[in-house]
Amino acid sequence: MCLIVVGWHAHAEFPLLVAANRDEFHARPTAPAARWPEAPQIIGGRDLEAGGTWLGITDSGRFAAVTNVREPGMAPGKYSRGQLTRDFLLSEMPAADYAAQLVGADYSGYNLLLADGQSLLYCSNRESQPRLLPPGIYGVSNHRLDSPWPKLQSARQKFTAALPGLPDENAFFELLADKSIVADGELPQTGVPLEWERLLSAVFVQSASYGTRASTLVWQRADGAVRLHERSFDPTGQTVQSSVISTAV
Repeated sequence: MCLIVVGWHAHAEFPLLVAANRDEFHARPTAPAARWPEAPQIIGGRDLEAGGTWLGITDSGRFAAVTNVREPGMAPGKYSRGQLTRDFLLSEMPAADYAAQLVGADYSGYNLLLADGQSLLYCSNRESQPRLLPPGIYGVSNHRLDSPWPKLQSARQKFTAALPGLPDENAFFELLADKSIVADGELPQTGVPLEWERLLSAVFVQSASYGTRASTLVWQRADGAVRLHERSFDPTGQTVQSSVISTAV
């Protein structure tokens, strides 16, 4: 997952709202968003290579999402980062307690967002302490929370502008579909070759081998109802599947 924008109590009727793109190699086997057979309270996609998930939510509103920290040349961690989200969704621990018991050195660099219905927490093994986030709109890509990367700033601005239109989803999927490449002078310098910096500067990444595999909109309403809408894409950027899973209260 390479871009997540979260509205936490930023809308009176939707206390949790998430718009996210998952970027990954197209060859990596993936299951689209669905209820998990062994834990049907969880709604999310599955990484079929390591068994975790990049993003998921439960019927009760527990939410977790992870991105990697772009660190070319670093040795891989002991465990897959997708286990961080999976294990939180399977647990009943408060977000702060869950984050406190993580051993960050066991994983490659990660950004982790956790919501337990009462709080939204950001933690990273590239920061010293987890952060409880007050109401607001936050974004994370492959650096720190709210890093001033052009694509992240643009996505947050469009997310904010789209909030009054809820429950209409169109504006959120439009912002996630933005393929604009950032000018060279505005690119972050993350240690990858220039052509990759250009490619990865778009909100929606497209190439033959690597790109945006899924765009997801998740929300929980004030009455507790949960909804996840995922669109999956092929290497040409065409939609190949759309999944909508929701709960009623």
